[in-house]
Amino acid sequence: MKPADQHNQEIHENLARWQRKPLLRAIYRRFYELIAGHLRRDVPGHVVELGSGIGNLKSVVPDCVCTDLFANPWIERVEDAYALKFGDGSVSNLVLFDVFHHLEYPGSALAEFRRVLAPGGRVILFEPAMSLLGLLVYGAFHHEPVALTQRITWFRPGGPQTPAAGYYSAQANATRVFCSNKYANRLRGWRRVATRRFSAISYVASGGYSGPQLYPAALLPLMTALDRACDLAPWVFATRLLVVLEKWSASDGGSNDCALESRKHRRDRPV
Repeated sequence: MKPADQHNQEIHENLARWQRKPLLRAIYRRFYELIAGHLRRDVPGHVVELGSGIGNLKSVVPDCVCTDLFANPWIERVEDAYALKFGDGSVSNLVLFDVFHHLEYPGSALAEFRRVLAPGGRVILFEPAMSLLGLLVYGAFHHEPVALTQRITWFRPGGPQTPAAGYYSAQANATRVFCSNKYANRLRGWRRVATRRFSAISYVASGGYSGPQLYPAALLPLMTALDRACDLAPWVFATRLLVVLEKWSASDGGSNDCALESRKHRRDRPV
């Protein structure tokens, strides 16, 4: 099997698991509602999900345009994050759910996102979070690499027309980029709206798409209460990360100093 086909195979496997796990659907609905609460509805343009997988965001955001690298019956547009076919300034919100860590060249992708976003438009990322628990969960029980110390290549060598190298995954990338100061200077032009880490133990113990479910659906309220308690120590328990970036320009006024924002979030929610 070609490496690039691996993702599409996972999509179809996930669809079968999704259909037989009501608990998973209930947990994801909460994630989707959280994302929906950060959409800019006052900005004109399309709401677009990149890497829609099985297209479940529509259950909460019915007007979103579902896209992916592969054509499937529930996908409305085939799109490449590095070369989007949307016009300049035509998108109000870009949602990436478990997609950022598959972007081998995040700087090139973010530059393309800025091109298609209207002023004030947002990129909303939902990603694995690396804490003590997160490193255990994703390092020991997930097939994709964590790549905590692997070098991140910010821009695609040779420019945007260079052919894609194939399947890529580095689960720690969002934590490394958005929860420290190291990459803050590379995020000029973006205003940090939110950086939140969640324990999401209710999700981890559900088994996700591929693991065994460790508790009955009736105990979800109890597990949610446990999540809230563990959220108080994200550097220990966080397994999920929400990042909201807003397109900024000098004409907007104010500051886009992501370095200052990163320091603020590190103090409030250390990794």
